[in-house]
Amino acid sequence: MKDSSKLEENIMSEIKSGRIKLRSKYIFLAEKLGLGSALILSVLLAVLFFNLVLFYLRASDNIGYLSFGNYGLLAFLDSFPYLLVVSVVLMIFVAGLIIKKSEFAYKKPFGYLALGLVGTVLVAGAVLTFTNIAENIEQASYDYPQMGMFFGPFLHHGLGERHGGVTGQVTEMGDGYIMIQTPHSIKKVDITKVANLSTDLSVGTFVMVVGDSDDSAFQAQRLRVIGGQDFQMIRSGVHHFGPRPIFYNKSR
Repeated sequence: MKDSSKLEENIMSEIKSGRIKLRSKYIFLAEKLGLGSALILSVLLAVLFFNLVLFYLRASDNIGYLSFGNYGLLAFLDSFPYLLVVSVVLMIFVAGLIIKKSEFAYKKPFGYLALGLVGTVLVAGAVLTFTNIAENIEQASYDYPQMGMFFGPFLHHGLGERHGGVTGQVTEMGDGYIMIQTPHSIKKVDITKVANLSTDLSVGTFVMVVGDSDDSAFQAQRLRVIGGQDFQMIRSGVHHFGPRPIFYNKSR
């Protein structure tokens, strides 16, 4: 009993001297709310980025290059949304660290919590594909500079120049070549090596081409005319970034 009284006196003296500082319940609550808010923000960002990954794969030309087999592999790798995928993994990793440091990790095995976290992100991100959130974000990245500064590097980076492929709108047709307007430039494409050239090819159509790029022109090996509902991100990029071509009838 005397020992406990002596211990209490020692603690009180340390507090009075300032060597031990009391922390109020408010501080502990704020710390908990801070971790909780950071966890929620990390999960929401992971869900959003995963939804943008799915949107990108659906609306860009990335997956379409695989239809050309080995010819389109380089263009597929060039246009893959690496930054978006890395962002999803990073946000899940941050959320996992927060969970590990919180009291939840002591109540349940961390492995189950990690699986639940990944499952939540994947399911929620997939569910969001039934909404127009990703489409609205992409449009806002063009309309509002602040949105463009944040989401532009994630969405528009994948629309850059490809070494093994070109996707865009045909603006001119000549003897053995076509001019294609992409979201960033107008490319001259040599089509002399393309077998079974599509009869639907004409000025104004959107096409996907795979081959090799050199100093003079892009040497096409395969070419495909794409439908009006395919690759909406490319169409939007052509509309916003490139100079819009003026089509006219030369016979007039």
